[in-house]
Amino acid sequence: MNIDECYYLGYTSKVQGKQGELIAKLDVDNLSRYNKLESVMIRLNKNDNSLVPFFISQAQVLNNGTLKIKIEDINTTSQAEELVGKELYLPLHMLPKLSGNKFYFHEVIGFSVIDNVKGNIGKIFNVLEFPHQAILEVKNAEEKEILIPINDQVIKSVHRAEKIIQIVAPEGLIELYL
Repeated sequence: MNIDECYYLGYTSKVQGKQGELIAKLDVDNLSRYNKLESVMIRLNKNDNSLVPFFISQAQVLNNGTLKIKIEDINTTSQAEELVGKELYLPLHMLPKLSGNKFYFHEVIGFSVIDNVKGNIGKIFNVLEFPHQAILEVKNAEEKEILIPINDQVIKSVHRAEKIIQIVAPEGLIELYL
């Protein structure tokens, strides 16, 4: 499976025990949802965009917010050590559906952005993720780039069927780019 068909789940951080169990740090909101994880896609090589499926025989959420997993046919610490530090992925169809103004960044690529004052300002072509703020990268009809912060004050509604995000841009923000 290709990495473009999947979402980032987390990474394996260390080996646990003598049977080849791995500790995974997951980048998710609800860790308990992954207690019954049956398989995972692993990126074996950082420079490769293909993922390799591994079947999980046991998964357990630990108190420190990590997940202990036992992968089928990995039975020793030396076998497990080869998988430490590897990125974990799941197919996009396994993401829980979001509603309201919540959205996954990959799903809004191509959506039109409509401001309450300026009207249609363009289409989203990328989402930039920074530690404190995510930003929509929008291109207007003249191919000018406009950066829109993603927060509850700016994003007013998401219309998935119409592929539209309605915003209330801070005063002067759009003019700054035009």
